[in-house]
Amino acid sequence: MGKNNTRNHMQFAVLAIVLTAAIMVKEATSISICNISTNNLNKCRPAVTGNNPPPPEPDCCAVAKTANLRCLCSYKAFLRRYGMEPSNIRPLLAKCGISPPSCL
Repeated sequence: MGKNNTRNHMQFAVLAIVLTAAIMVKEATSISICNISTNNLNKCRPAVTGNNPPPPEPDCCAVAKTANLRCLCSYKAFLRRYGMEPSNIRPLLAKCGISPPSCL
């Protein structure tokens, strides 16, 4: 149990560092998280935000199709801290024609 908590804390720390760096480096430079460029993360934000999000734009679906969805599973618990609703991920993927892994 202790190893699992340590792993979760480390994953959160890495995510926080990456997102902080992404905000600071906002220009053309980007960092990749689970095969998603941090510059492209905002393309899907509207479709995973709030109680009744709009359908994903084609650009969002293109980003989602390149993502390593199994990798994203390890970050699911932290999405709310960044304004994203985890329960909206599965519908977004379905609207993009992507079969989500069971963890999402």
